[in-house]
Amino acid sequence: MHEEYFRWYSPHIEKETEMLTFGYAGIPLIIFPTSMGRFYENKDFHLIDSISWFVNQGLIKVYCPDSFDNMSWYNRGIPPNWKVHNHVCYEKMIMREVIEKATHDTGHYRVMTAGCSFGGFHAVNLAFKHPHRVRNVISMGGAFDIKSFLWGHYDENCYFNNPVDYMYNMNHGHHYDYISQMGIILATGEHDICKEDNLKMAGILQKNGIPHWLECNQGVGHDWGWWREQLPRFLGTIL
Repeated sequence: MHEEYFRWYSPHIEKETEMLTFGYAGIPLIIFPTSMGRFYENKDFHLIDSISWFVNQGLIKVYCPDSFDNMSWYNRGIPPNWKVHNHVCYEKMIMREVIEKATHDTGHYRVMTAGCSFGGFHAVNLAFKHPHRVRNVISMGGAFDIKSFLWGHYDENCYFNNPVDYMYNMNHGHHYDYISQMGIILATGEHDICKEDNLKMAGILQKNGIPHWLECNQGVGHDWGWWREQLPRFLGTIL
C-alpha cells in the first residue's frame, strides 16, 4: 500500500498533530483511533492491512488522524466545560483540515467515517453532526454516551456532542433527511462491553425511522480480532 506521513501545526487545536494516509485514490475513509490512541494505532493493530484490497484497488483512500482525547474527554485535570470545548476544537480540525484535505486529494466531497471502541463515538458523532459531508459511517464496538466524562455538568455543547441525546429528537428537517440517506452500520456482539450502547442507539434510530444496520453476533467481543474481520466485510457491502 502507498503510505504517507503528515505532521503540521493545527490552528484549531493550537498544537502540532500527525496523520497517516494509505492509498492514492477513491472515497476518503476517515478512521479514528480508540480511546487516547495515536494516529498509527490502526496500522499497528493491522486494521489497515485487513482492508488493503480496497486501498490497492483505488476504491478508498484511508486517513488516520491523531486523537485529542487526552485533552478533552479523558483529561481529568480540566473542568468538564473545557473537555467539551477542546473536543469541539478537535472536530473543527477534522472537518477543516483532514476532511478538506481528503476532498482536495480525491475529488470526493462526502467521506466515510469509521472507528473502533471510542473511535466509534468519534465516527458516529461526526457523521450525525455533519451528514452533508459523510455518506457512510461504520462503528465497531462504539460507545455513544459521554455523560460519564462530564461529572454532572451538562450544557448545550454537551447535548450536541452526545448522540444518544440529540439523535433522540432527530425526527424531521433537512438534517434528518441527510442522516436518513446515510449508510449507518453499528457493530457489536454478545460479549462487547459497549453492547448496550449500540442497542440503545439502534433503538433511537429505529424510533425515528432512520435506516441503519445493527449487527450483534453471538460470541463476538470487544477487541481487534473482531474488528479486523468486520471492517472489510462491511466495506464489501458498501463499495
